[in-house]
Amino acid sequence: MDAFFASVEVLDDPSLAGRPVIVGGLGPRGVVAAASYEARRFGVYSAMPMGRARRLCPHAAFIRPRGGRYREVSTEVFAVFREFTPLVEGLSLDEAFLDVTGSIRLFGTPREMAKQVKARIRERTGLTASVGVAHNKFLAKLASDARKPDGLFVVEATHVQDFLDPMPVARLWGIGKRTAPRLRHIGILTVGQLRRADPALLAPVLGKRTEHFRQLARGEDDRPVVPARADKSISREETFDVSLGDRDELLAELQRQTEQVARRLRSKRLLARTVTVKIRDDAFRTVTRSRTMVAPSSGTQTLYRLARALFERWRTAHPKVAVRLLGVGVSALEEDPEDAHDPGDGDSASPGRRVDAVLDRINERFGEQHVVHGQTLRRRKRD
Repeated sequence: MDAFFASVEVLDDPSLAGRPVIVGGLGPRGVVAAASYEARRFGVYSAMPMGRARRLCPHAAFIRPRGGRYREVSTEVFAVFREFTPLVEGLSLDEAFLDVTGSIRLFGTPREMAKQVKARIRERTGLTASVGVAHNKFLAKLASDARKPDGLFVVEATHVQDFLDPMPVARLWGIGKRTAPRLRHIGILTVGQLRRADPALLAPVLGKRTEHFRQLARGEDDRPVVPARADKSISREETFDVSLGDRDELLAELQRQTEQVARRLRSKRLLARTVTVKIRDDAFRTVTRSRTMVAPSSGTQTLYRLARALFERWRTAHPKVAVRLLGVGVSALEEDPEDAHDPGDGDSASPGRRVDAVLDRINERFGEQHVVHGQTLRRRKRD
């Protein structure tokens, strides 16, 4: 998807059309999550500190992320993908690999399918997508970036080197900010130069991965598309604009995050056995505390009680330490049979289970965090 978060904001507020739009944390410690193409012309890009983005593009519209809305649109987009193939490997809310080998007889050539995917996404969501087509994942990913926004690019098997060779060597997966300068130092600036270089020249820089990068430079990638990989964990965390020391505010934030994690568990019909709390202070010391339950649960209050106990144990030992980051996560996940009850909350007709079900239905209809437990308001009032 093209500048996904920013594009959703423009879709929901047409007055933003044509303006630079920057989505991310709005405080002094915030980070850019997405920038519209209008904002990118000023040098703003994702993962940039928000303070720098404000200096580069002070006239932009700055918007706090709405995770629930983005997931809602993402669900529509992925539904389109699965109309063409069951082999869909999601990389994030707005990006996926599709293996369409078995769909050619039904839908036509890969190029024709790419056009249909783009058209259906536009029709269903009002948003644009860029599609790359190739015979492997590495090339398809690079091709998807070749004509953004609203692009379609096909890498033919007979023209792989024409496509790859002129690219900066940093376009190869795994060549980062540390490795690229070292390659430049030995005269390797492009993918083509790396492909043709003597392995003995590359080995001191690339080490044991020399052959791996040479294979990528030749456009070789034999990884299959792996659909529906099971979640290993679900988590939420928040870096505060101003470090928090007030216990009630920190517990309110913990409650808010636990609600989001628990709702995510229930939406995927999962139960969790292990709860983890993550805490980082102003000295950038990070600690995690975990506990595993005998019986798995997806109940908001069950998970919150355990998360709170873990936090309180840390707080007792550090009563005056201000918290820069707080997070909660769950792991050791297992499927929740449709008729199963939540052992942590009693039987399936327990008040806790029924409250969770009602809140899930309301928030699904009206937006995430539309109805919350009252304790979270202690944090939301400050926001």
